Amino acid sequence: MNATRRKQLNKAARLLLDALAIIEGVRDDEQEAYDNMPEGLQCSERGEQMYEYVSTLDDAVDSINDTIDYLNEIMEG
Repeated sequence: MNATRRKQLNKAARLLLDALAIIEGVRDDEQEAYDNMPEGLQCSERGEQMYEYVSTLDDAVDSINDTIDYLNEIMEG
């Protein structure tokens, strides 16, 4: 891989890291809001939806981390 394409991938990885930080922040805020709900509300439709959001955001974080790892492997290779 030439230096120009490697530089482009490096930029993409940095942008993904920025996005990752934002998503993790939103996930953490949503988790905290859920954790601070009374137990009765956690079992409500709204509480269950918040729990699903946190779970989906966890999946997104994992996917972004995987993508960053793949890009790093390519850039190192």
